[in-house]
Amino acid sequence: DMQEVIGTSIAIYLLSNKMIPLWIGVLITVIDTLSFLMLDKYGLRKLELVFGLFIVIMALSFGYEFAIVQPDIKDMAKGLVTPWCSNCQESALLQAVGIIGAIIMPHNLYLHSGLVKSREVDRTKKDKLREANYYFFIESTIALFVSFVINVCVVSVFAHGLYDKTNSDVLKICTKNNNTYSDIFTNDTELVEVDIYKGGVFLGCQFGIGAMYIWAIGILAAGQSSTMTGCYAGQFVMEYTF
Repeated sequence: DMQEVIGTSIAIYLLSNKMIPLWIGVLITVIDTLSFLMLDKYGLRKLELVFGLFIVIMALSFGYEFAIVQPDIKDMAKGLVTPWCSNCQESALLQAVGIIGAIIMPHNLYLHSGLVKSREVDRTKKDKLREANYYFFIESTIALFVSFVINVCVVSVFAHGLYDKTNSDVLKICTKNNNTYSDIFTNDTELVEVDIYKGGVFLGCQFGIGAMYIWAIGILAAGQSSTMTGCYAGQFVMEYTF
């Protein structure tokens, strides 16, 4: 859960306009994650509704960023059908593999299995088992599809906005729009490399400060839900291990 916790603290740092340092954001994330997980005592349905709310927030936030950046839909479709990576550096290939992991999130396989066991199904009747498996399959398919769409939106936004741009190019954009976060970009000709923090700052420079805050809200929801699912999946693993 390390990266999810840090990601959430970065979102809090952006939303607080640098007033809440990262280490306090980490503490806040740990505390509110445990608070949300306490909803389990009211039934898994309540917890699932919280997950659903976070997913809706992510979809709206990242969907908004996609709408204002407006990547080329035809190029996106071409890349999805016939992916290629000519002259790619090792770091780019590593990131591509990481994106696959971000979509599938292997630990969620344990989470789905644990949630399935919580359903009341008459396992003595084959037709009931067949029906349950059918709906479980649909549930998992929808979850993976939504995750796929959200990841495509995020990747395409920055692929379109930052492709072939240097640190100097981004710095000029930020300086032109009087963005107070512009000091994180250096004035050189190296191709810009961004993380979720620099990415949010770039959106604020290019499309207004509102875009940065909306990005931060999406990251907050993503980090919070990922931290919760990681904890819950770990709980299922530990329960059946010991």
